[in-house]
Amino acid sequence: MAGFSNIIGHEQIIEHLQNAISMHKVSHAYIFHGPDRSGKMILADSFAMALQCEQHDKEACMTCHSCKQALSGNQPDIIYLHHEKPNTISVDDIRRQINNDIDIKPYASPYKIYIINEAEKMSPQAQNALLKTIEEPPAYAVILLLTSNADSFLPTILSRCVTLNIKAVPDNVIRNFLMEKYQVPDYKADMCTAFAQGNVGKAIQLATSEDFGEIKNAAVQLLKRIKEMELHELIDAVRQISDYKLEISDYFDIMTIWYRDVLLYKATSDVNSLIFKDEVYDIKRQASKSSYEGIESIIKSFDKAKRRLSANVNFDLTMELLLTQIKEN
Repeated sequence: MAGFSNIIGHEQIIEHLQNAISMHKVSHAYIFHGPDRSGKMILADSFAMALQCEQHDKEACMTCHSCKQALSGNQPDIIYLHHEKPNTISVDDIRRQINNDIDIKPYASPYKIYIINEAEKMSPQAQNALLKTIEEPPAYAVILLLTSNADSFLPTILSRCVTLNIKAVPDNVIRNFLMEKYQVPDYKADMCTAFAQGNVGKAIQLATSEDFGEIKNAAVQLLKRIKEMELHELIDAVRQISDYKLEISDYFDIMTIWYRDVLLYKATSDVNSLIFKDEVYDIKRQASKSSYEGIESIIKSFDKAKRRLSANVNFDLTMELLLTQIKEN
């Protein structure tokens, strides 16, 4: 947990939440909507801490009894919903942990706050059960729904919540943060920032990875010989990424950045703007062999592969389609 002052970016959302606190206009239900690791949880945690802080200010003091409890994960009136099934939040989860608990007054705080992470996993029945609570909540109740897909919610849920859309953090902010906070060298900060696409959590994950060099080199080596590879070789190579505790979609993002460098060099012949500055020879070679349309098609094929995998399309089939697309271009 951390306070608002420790959050990188998201100034508009922080201002909105702090205004709600200082003007005593806190809604009973909020949706924090944004990609994975984009800052939803730290925003929700910071909001909850500030609401419960004994100093009653728009920023948590970090020193009162409530803040100390929250920092240690033991604030009794900040409640995190847990669900046993990894891909589903069931109606029983909502009834047991929220509906049957919400009428009990806060233990020692002004609010009783429920935080539901990955709220898109709520079944329709779970959403309907929660809706009854959101429609007629006790005055002290605040429900925070964290999601990467607000479209999965019933229209009736959406209409009764304040939706906060988490926007990308500017590249220069992320780059400077990585260099100052983690003492990351500039070339690595550039790489992590490009990879993150405005997502601070993703940038931190790569910047703090002990395997950064190996991950980068593995991706580049694969790209250099991908057109000559057999399908089983590609499948084996991509599967090895799990050894680095990195999502396959993140690995594809690294490859996408390499092809963007190829496209950028083909368009400008400027090596100074490249992320993979140490791969100039191969980037020039790839640019000379490829058409603009071919490179753009390959970039799109990585995005398609990510979407297919997230939709649970068969892994081997997804890799076959990806390899075919790359070989054709």
